[in-house]
Amino acid sequence: MLSRLFRYAALVVIITILLHFILAAVHNEYREATASGLSRLSSHFQEEKLEGDLRLLDDANSQLSSTPSSHNLMNATFIMLVRNSDLEGTITSIRAIEDRFNSRFGYPYALLNDEPFTDEFKRRVSVITPSDMKFGVVPKEHWSQPEWIDVEKAEKAMKQMELHGVKYGGSMSSWFSGTVQSQLNPNAPQEALAIGTCAVSTLVQFFYRHELLQPYKWYWRIEPNVKFYCDIHRDPFRFMEENNKVYGKSYRVLLSPFMRSQPPSVLYGKRSQANFINTHPEFIADDNAMGFISDTNGVTYNRCHFWSNFEIADMDFWRGPAYTAFFEYLDSLGGFYYERWGDAPVHSIAASSFLTRDQIHFFEEIGYQHDDWGHCPIPDDIWERGRCSCSQDRSFDFDSSSCKPRWDRFMDSH
Repeated sequence: MLSRLFRYAALVVIITILLHFILAAVHNEYREATASGLSRLSSHFQEEKLEGDLRLLDDANSQLSSTPSSHNLMNATFIMLVRNSDLEGTITSIRAIEDRFNSRFGYPYALLNDEPFTDEFKRRVSVITPSDMKFGVVPKEHWSQPEWIDVEKAEKAMKQMELHGVKYGGSMSSWFSGTVQSQLNPNAPQEALAIGTCAVSTLVQFFYRHELLQPYKWYWRIEPNVKFYCDIHRDPFRFMEENNKVYGKSYRVLLSPFMRSQPPSVLYGKRSQANFINTHPEFIADDNAMGFISDTNGVTYNRCHFWSNFEIADMDFWRGPAYTAFFEYLDSLGGFYYERWGDAPVHSIAASSFLTRDQIHFFEEIGYQHDDWGHCPIPDDIWERGRCSCSQDRSFDFDSSSCKPRWDRFMDSH
């Protein structure tokens, strides 16, 4: 019985199909109506598929966006001191740190400028990451040199440093981005001096006082046009806090400049620090790292220092009484204006004197490149685990002017 019904049903289907093709061949209206119906049916299924794909994409994006918030973030932010002209380099750096680290964590950014950021700058930078992005202007008072500074004396000192081959000697600073962009204009020395000292004043003392940074304890400083070579699986902020670290470095971290690449007065800055020590012995930490930067127990300075374009640090240290008193003492000597004292030696001397050696940390696992110098993880297991794209043989650690071997010996002697 079922077999007979099946044969009848098959016969009906075949006859229906034959009638369809006959009618489509002899009647134009039937053919057009049928084609239109099939087109609508196909469009309906395509729309449903597209909507389904979009829902899957939205779900994936939602999952990615929610991933950072699933972490218990520390009270921390990235900080960049940049100008509007640094837009492309800023994009490069943020894209790099997002790819290698922050897309999995979602830490916010604070960008500071000496003038308001353009709408294009904010739009193009903000679209890179779902993380919170704040833009601020450094207050004018942080750019002005004290009235007692002798501008003519500062101008002569700059020319003298330039003649003696001091690196960046003809510039009061290397500006926010770390490149020499502010050369002294003989026709406007007052303005040039104010502009030239901006980075020193901001980086050495004022950046952590900015209103955008007041809510935060930790910061990670990043400059334009830097590269991050390795996946960063461990949260550096959490590692620092949970292990009682205060000042963290990577790359060129411990750089001993070539002779004449820093003003000779940096040495005097160390002697000034010795005077400060005599005045404030209570600030000097037990088991400090002074043995790394001085061979004479703080009387002279051997010129090793932590390069400041990469810093992960606790801003409460800079806000504290020891560093505040130290900066005010150095500022009263005028060396930031007359002798081009920079933020890197000042931060290095302060960290090495006021912190214990165990509170300073070198991030071996963070592969990093700035200008022509970079750090690449040397242990193979760290390099492989981070999927690092850098050459271990070209790491600055092996450069003759690196103080990294000295730092390793100093820490091993602990």
